[in-house]
Amino acid sequence: MAEDVASVGLRLTARVVLLDPADRILLVHGFEPADRATDWWFTPGGGVRPGEGLEQAARREVAEETGITDLDLGPWLWRRRSTFTFAGRLWDNDERYVLGRTRTTRLDQSGRTALERVSTDELRWWTEAELLATDQTVYPPELGELLGALLESGPPPVPLVLDPQNE
Repeated sequence: MAEDVASVGLRLTARVVLLDPADRILLVHGFEPADRATDWWFTPGGGVRPGEGLEQAARREVAEETGITDLDLGPWLWRRRSTFTFAGRLWDNDERYVLGRTRTTRLDQSGRTALERVSTDELRWWTEAELLATDQTVYPPELGELLGALLESGPPPVPLVLDPQNE
């Protein structure tokens, strides 16, 4: 890793596996601000602020990124460590994934942060089949399989620890 890349330090994040009534999952399309060709899809969510709990952060992030405030949360599904360079900084995330359900499919991106406005451009509801068939980059990489297991068997009894992501 380049020494001139500033690190944000270890960052606890709350990510939401947000499902609509048809069991489609909502993903955010993101890209490197300096290079839109470097792009990926990911679940809504983000950093937990000081004094904020995981559930509170999950609700705030979903509202900011999607406009959805009507959602039921729980249980916690997965945990993953991801380390990557984005927007000139080294990010080291301790990601916690929670199941979210909503009856709302109408989306509004007007609440995004300044960084989100220059690094995300689209929200999309995906079926399990679409996730499994896509050649686009999706995080976590095994999301299609994880969604299939969740829909078939329900949430795991304890959160699964996923393979770390290191870029």
